[in-house]
Amino acid sequence: MKRLLALTALISATITMMSQSAFGQDSGTFSDAVNSVMGPISAKVDAVIFFTLQDIIGALPPIPLIVLWLLGGGIFFSFYMGFPNLRYFGQSIRIVRGTYDDPTDPGEVTHFQALTAAVSGTVGLGNIAGVAIAISIGGPGATFWMILAGLFGMTSKFVECTLGVKYREIDENGVVSGGPMYYLTKGLAAQGMPNLGKILAVIAAIFIIGGAYGAGAMFQVNQSSIQFTNELSALTGGESSLFFGRPWLFGIIFAAAVGLVIIGGIRQITHVTELLVPIMAITYVSASLVVIFSHFGDIPAAFGQIFTVHLGDGVAGGIIGVLIQGLRRATFSNEAGLGSASIAHSAAKTKEPVSEGLVAVLEPFIDTVVICTITALVIILTGSVDASDTSTLAGIGLTSKAFATVIDWFPYILTIAVVMFAFSTSITWFYYGQRSFLWLFGNNKNADLAFKVSYLLVLIIGSAMSLGPVMGMADSLLLAIGFPNILGLFLLRKEVKAMLVDYIARIRSGEIKPYVEGK
Repeated sequence: MKRLLALTALISATITMMSQSAFGQDSGTFSDAVNSVMGPISAKVDAVIFFTLQDIIGALPPIPLIVLWLLGGGIFFSFYMGFPNLRYFGQSIRIVRGTYDDPTDPGEVTHFQALTAAVSGTVGLGNIAGVAIAISIGGPGATFWMILAGLFGMTSKFVECTLGVKYREIDENGVVSGGPMYYLTKGLAAQGMPNLGKILAVIAAIFIIGGAYGAGAMFQVNQSSIQFTNELSALTGGESSLFFGRPWLFGIIFAAAVGLVIIGGIRQITHVTELLVPIMAITYVSASLVVIFSHFGDIPAAFGQIFTVHLGDGVAGGIIGVLIQGLRRATFSNEAGLGSASIAHSAAKTKEPVSEGLVAVLEPFIDTVVICTITALVIILTGSVDASDTSTLAGIGLTSKAFATVIDWFPYILTIAVVMFAFSTSITWFYYGQRSFLWLFGNNKNADLAFKVSYLLVLIIGSAMSLGPVMGMADSLLLAIGFPNILGLFLLRKEVKAMLVDYIARIRSGEIKPYVEGK
């Protein structure tokens, strides 16, 4: 702990000295220096991951293959598994409420804690800034595709989290390790494909680490630092404020706070997330509902805009542009098909892998179907999108503008919610990246320390970057996980379906009963 805190302080001091001496007093130069390095890298990574059907065959539409891959996976699994996301939604609620919680079951955390940890990794700024980006580029219709992707993504989450629990490993200290690395290697080995399993697992682990850096660290701290710095600067002198144009100051504080939490591992992380997730959800949803109901008469028209399919070329290339933005932002937001959430769900106390899979279906529902739709309604109802100038307001600024149209101090409420969203997402994604890093490089103290320090450093770098490079890097590194993961899920589909059929049969027969203490 002392070494980590000392290194965090050293990183912070180095960044501060760089900004003051190497770059002078111009508040923008440090951010400019970071963007000059990270911008080209982001563009190259984005071009590789988001290659389109048109890149393969010129006559096809320019839809990124990864988007179709993830949505297609969700649709296939939903039909193949018999729509467990809809048929067993009530059972999911009963499990989360603790009906079957047995404290003697193997694992580290309860079903509810596992869900809040996973939700904290998905319910982040993708739900606030990400929706704003989708609407500013793709129009209100992008929300429809986000909702659709969320509904089908519920089944993808079911499949990967069921496998996550089945193939997890628990060491002598009770520490759980799980996720794509484990079910790809062990699951495919059991089916006579050990080499393929190892290859897919290594690729998935590398991409999860990249996703932790890009989506879990850079994007979260970037958008929260912008919102926090903007509001704080307005209160302390505007352009003459010490904080104006220096979002990395917030990044340093944010990184230090994350450092204090990640020392404790998954138990400490879930203690924080089970407190933060309900608070941040209630805070954000309540404020959003005030905005929505202040435009009560316009709600039907807003839904009409969401569910209207644009066939023309007026919005980001017509229906193709709207579809791409909606699906891209939905997957970024709920992570369905990426396998990342299975790392958190693997820690649940249970003997029934399917039970945790059913818990996982609630994530995309909460994340995309509910919260993303609420954000979209806030933006649409307030008419906050300026089609002539989307570059300056796309992201958290657009959502903040929408809130301010109803009550001028609402952006402060949004700022509090944003910081909580970003913080909880960052600590959860640290855990995802850490598990993957240690799986690749060995579960030892040096590897653990190396990842912790690198993650904190990336947080500070991300706070100084512009939205464009951050979004490109975050999208690319996160969605790339879907390539190896969906393939693995498809190869293991029969196993999961057999487990689901058996579990439901035992629930209906009364073999699996609610837990009663002492019996």
